[in-house]
Amino acid sequence: MSEHDFEPIRGLPGELPPGETLLWQGAPNWWRLAQTAFHVRLVAGYFALMLLWRAAGATAHGEAPLVALRAALLVTPVAFAGLGLLCLFAWLNSRTTVYSITSRRVVMRFGVAFTKAINLPFTVIEGAALSTLPKGAGDLALSLKPPNKIAMLQLWPHARPWRLSRPQPTLRAVPDIHGVAAILAQAMKAEVGIEPSRFEAPVRGAAMGGRLTEPQGAAA
Repeated sequence: MSEHDFEPIRGLPGELPPGETLLWQGAPNWWRLAQTAFHVRLVAGYFALMLLWRAAGATAHGEAPLVALRAALLVTPVAFAGLGLLCLFAWLNSRTTVYSITSRRVVMRFGVAFTKAINLPFTVIEGAALSTLPKGAGDLALSLKPPNKIAMLQLWPHARPWRLSRPQPTLRAVPDIHGVAAILAQAMKAEVGIEPSRFEAPVRGAAMGGRLTEPQGAAA
């Protein structure tokens, strides 16, 4: 049982108004989230360098190779504990997050300790940026029309990295991100008249510009 079991519609703060329909729901892939939001590979590299540094230091001071290895291995419990906590937090975020796209808005429902729901009507969305990850996953960042703004601390980790002055709510590490982008593009075109344009071979961090775009072949 989870907090979503008590919601009228899973992942949404209430019943949908008449005329509004749910088009898609999803959640981050926990391992992709661990890599991109919690940087487990970078942290693992840091601990690996620390292990090598301790071993090299012990050897430089004349210690026997076995003693140097034991000195280096003292770092491993801390490394495993740190990496385990990051992976656990990524998994918890994945378990407690529900992204929803309706015919009128995007809803982000998340929070490990304190659950919150952020409603983003299409009328406040200015554009989007797509970045891809291996195996079809990726991020879809939404830029908001001024003066609409949501604090980075309120969004994290569901925010585009390094956009501090104008934080961008982001659907992070979502499987089949191209399909999700197509659903959002078509819904916004139908609701607010934004005409999706096409783009070729999106790459990590590639911006779509001011207009929402959809992958090639997604349009009818």
